[in-house]
Amino acid sequence: MTTSKTLALALALLAGLATVTAAHAEDQTAPAPKAKGDIVLNVRVTGVLPDAGDPILTAAGAATGLRAEVKDDYKPTIGLSYFLSDKLAVEVIAGTTQHTVKAVGGATNVEVHKTWVLPPVVSLQYHPFPDAKFSPYVGAGLNYMLFYGSKDKNGFKVKLDDGFGYALQVGADVPLTARYNLNVDVKKVWFDTDASINGGALKSKV
Repeated sequence: MTTSKTLALALALLAGLATVTAAHAEDQTAPAPKAKGDIVLNVRVTGVLPDAGDPILTAAGAATGLRAEVKDDYKPTIGLSYFLSDKLAVEVIAGTTQHTVKAVGGATNVEVHKTWVLPPVVSLQYHPFPDAKFSPYVGAGLNYMLFYGSKDKNGFKVKLDDGFGYALQVGADVPLTARYNLNVDVKKVWFDTDASINGGALKSKV
């Protein structure tokens, strides 16, 4: 399933649950209602799942029959949310993942590059039911992709450009105690980087 389909499924699920929450809000008491000035620390296991597969072209733009694929990675991440009001919060997340870039096509399946990426996201969140036992939220924000610790593979030389992207977010908090929540969070980040291979002899969007 692509990340866009995953996000659509998550949005549909949370929208349905949010409707139920609104209908029964009077019957619910939340152990830890959010309030202006609250700071929430999130500790997550995060999967960064690139939606790659763009064609690799020559410098002149001719097709090579190959495509660039990027391997998923899972790492612990942290985030801080500051509540501007009981319904509005600003979240900053930080974490770093390592990804392998491969050239794939026909009989070719070869690693060309491995890199760490630092993809912080700053988002503005809306929590419509801050006092509910099931508290969904949506958000939107900006992302910056910083590549570092890169290593070329199998005789290839690859350069990836850093840059900005934007993100949409959907998630939910389920209180476990007065101090702790279970949190599920999905972000879709739109970001393309220009990959220059072997000094520009080959190129691709990733």
